[in-house]
Amino acid sequence: MVVLSTIYTRTGDDGSTGLGDFSRTSKNDPRLAAYADTDEAGATIGLALTCAPDLPDALRPVLLRIQNDLFDVGADLSTPLVESPAHPPLRVREEWIDELEQQCDEFGAELPTLRSFVLAGGTQAAAYLHLARTVVRRAERAAWAALDAHGDEPAPGDGKNAERPGGVNVLTAKYLNRLSDALFVFARYANAEGPGDVLWQPGGGREEGDSTA
Repeated sequence: MVVLSTIYTRTGDDGSTGLGDFSRTSKNDPRLAAYADTDEAGATIGLALTCAPDLPDALRPVLLRIQNDLFDVGADLSTPLVESPAHPPLRVREEWIDELEQQCDEFGAELPTLRSFVLAGGTQAAAYLHLARTVVRRAERAAWAALDAHGDEPAPGDGKNAERPGGVNVLTAKYLNRLSDALFVFARYANAEGPGDVLWQPGGGREEGDSTA
């Protein structure tokens, strides 16, 4: 159970913070950047859910589930891997990634083949979903940076007396990668019954030799 009775604690005033296993680390730890960006991604999906009146009904339960999943991803990123945890922590699982791939296939099945890259626009829902996609991409990069810094190997035992901290679950980065793909498909789906995709025109569509360029 989570109990949030006091929001400020002053425990981070020395530049450190607590991880999910109650160990302390610097606020410059790349794991913090990874789960902070993941938190931002969830907040951006919240904008699509609450501020886009044209969001297709079929996407609403999917996005609500993903928003909850992102909190789980953050919990995973904040908890170093150990071989023998006293209490098994919440971890991203391969099935979550499979689910995103299935949703990409499901919502992308009726979409027209793209002949160009797309811009963020069209419907309000699509614009928010494209914004969420870019934040998720940043979260993925941060997760890989955390993996580069800490590796993906668990600390021995319960990790309390280990010489090095436990690594990062690589499935967090893989989940974020698939989620950015899914959000791209969802954004296109949100545009399907409206103006359609806003296509990128190399050079802004200017005619060759345009003197105003």
